[in-house]
Amino acid sequence: MVAISRKRSFLMFLVAGVFTLSTSLVGCSSQTTEKTAVTSSNIKTKVLKMGYQSAGDIVKVKGVLEKRLKPLGISVEWSKFAAGPQLLEAMNVGSVDFGFVGETPPIFAQASGVPFVYVASSKPGTGEGNAVVVEKDSPIKTVADLKGKGLAFQRATAQQYFVVKVLEEAGLKLSDVKHVNLTPLETRAAFERKSVEAAVIGDPHLALFQKTGRVRILRDGKNITTQGGYWLGSRKFVKENPELVKAILEEINNIGKWAEENPREVAELISPEAKIDVPTLELVSKRRLYTLRPLSEEVLSGQQKIADLFYEQKFITKKINIKDATLSPEQYAAFTPTDVKP
Repeated sequence: MVAISRKRSFLMFLVAGVFTLSTSLVGCSSQTTEKTAVTSSNIKTKVLKMGYQSAGDIVKVKGVLEKRLKPLGISVEWSKFAAGPQLLEAMNVGSVDFGFVGETPPIFAQASGVPFVYVASSKPGTGEGNAVVVEKDSPIKTVADLKGKGLAFQRATAQQYFVVKVLEEAGLKLSDVKHVNLTPLETRAAFERKSVEAAVIGDPHLALFQKTGRVRILRDGKNITTQGGYWLGSRKFVKENPELVKAILEEINNIGKWAEENPREVAELISPEAKIDVPTLELVSKRRLYTLRPLSEEVLSGQQKIADLFYEQKFITKKINIKDATLSPEQYAAFTPTDVKP
């Protein structure tokens, strides 16, 4: 989203929900990699609690964090969540230190008082990995036809913002449809049972449906401006462990460079754990961008616009300032990899 620019940048970045990234595939990529020396004396935890979402995670699959942190006496625990809201609920109670979500979950979490900070951001992908779909033979032909119909997606996820923009484009509001609040997996199951008239489906589920030829896309995310996603950390964890955070982000960014050059290899890595065929996952990978970008004033301003929109539409009951969930420029500079570029 376009916003007022300012010279000072809050540095951050992302990798997306389906594949959260990491590195140690050095030698597989023509890109240079960054690994800063880390000393255990400056780290105040012995266990890194990582949250991730369904459908495979390159960071987890490759075990790069374990390899990087084992010499420091730090172990890594992984917890899997259906979507971003559940991950942030776990962060709120101290079960997760670090994880990746889309642009919407942090807004709801901040409004609810979850003590997290934005750590990193990345650009959105092609937009083709998220879509409003109906059955191929459905009488619903356009987004405008959704008025009064049931539409399944999970509240407080990136899908909610996507739906708002899609409906707005067709002259509708969210209140014009019958929202069925389901997790991504539940949405897929409901759609397969034909118990919902329409659904918001994201990759990898969307790519799987497209392979079967049974769905018709009313509108995908192409040319709809979104923020992308964010790596978040609990405020206490990030403030106490800047060197550890930098090591984590270096791994994420390094593997991100490799992933953007090697979508087929990404698919082959993830396929066994995701239990999805390689060609489908290759399509998913090609729709994504993996490398990190600075969290600039423009990015923060774009996120603030979404928060303001959600407050205006009464999705959240409290007006929030996104910058209340950020750190100082000096703190970001301390843990942001030097090779992260706009």
